[in-house]
Amino acid sequence: MSSRESPASDPVGAKRRPDRYSVVIGGAVMDVKAVTDTRAVPGTSNPATIRTSPGGVGRNIAEGLARLGRRTFLVAAVGDDAFGRELLARTADAGVHVDHVVRGGFATGTYLATLDHDGELVVGASDLRATDALTVDRLGRARDLVPRADFLVVDGNIPADVVRWSIQACAQHDVPLLLDPVSVAKAGRLAPLLDGAPVDTVTPNLAELAALTGGPVADTRPAIARAAAELHERGVRRVWVRRGRRGSLLSDDGTVTLLEAPPADVVDVTGAGDAMTAAYVAARTDGAAPTTAAELGHRAAALTVAHPDTVRPDLATAIHAARTEKLS
Repeated sequence: MSSRESPASDPVGAKRRPDRYSVVIGGAVMDVKAVTDTRAVPGTSNPATIRTSPGGVGRNIAEGLARLGRRTFLVAAVGDDAFGRELLARTADAGVHVDHVVRGGFATGTYLATLDHDGELVVGASDLRATDALTVDRLGRARDLVPRADFLVVDGNIPADVVRWSIQACAQHDVPLLLDPVSVAKAGRLAPLLDGAPVDTVTPNLAELAALTGGPVADTRPAIARAAAELHERGVRRVWVRRGRRGSLLSDDGTVTLLEAPPADVVDVTGAGDAMTAAYVAARTDGAAPTTAAELGHRAAALTVAHPDTVRPDLATAIHAARTEKLS
């Protein structure tokens, strides 16, 4: 993996202060991805290309932020094993500060994904026992990062007690918090934590939105807006609902904006949502309006699915090139 680009090449913005940083608390795993040579056939062995790379929602977001020139600290849990050492080395090489990662306890988490030859996910399986064992006490000195952060991103894979602490710490120190529900199961677990919680942004897909609100949500603007309004009443300021190839819907204190997904040549869908979040947070910390930040997120996602890596090493320059081409 190539080393991080210098901030001078960062196209997202130039308003950042060198003494500020973003923090990501979440999962860090080693991805094992198989891409079948032809259309996948269930129930039998499929010829495929198999490769390993660092992954995990929180870790991917942290690397994306670093690739976009943000000073970023990752707080996660990995094992004291070969996968853990490789994961930390490659994440640090991408520019992420990893000295607050908790080590030992369980084997480093793994995510096994089989993708069809067209890049679409066929099946995924994860072992997150190291992440599940993370506690507030085990965070240690990482807790001191939050008061001075300009944004905290929390991946819903982490235990509820750590999410609760993160919400309270952000409220106490007036730090914007983005919460990624990750999955329907995790969204259901997070739902009670949102009552009265001053969360800046949540980023569910449609099914996760239903889990957060406790009822089905149709894929229509009025239905999504009503569900988002429920979360606004519970303290969430912005609800950014991802709809795949249909784009997304951003509800900002009830002001609803529909955003289109740019066309993309799909190579691998893994990491698209993480790239959206990273670009959104990077733009927000540079002073961009939430809608503008979400549009940049879509651009980052389109560029990511067109690349074989979960996090594009050239994400910053790719965004810059796409922006220049659009303006020309």
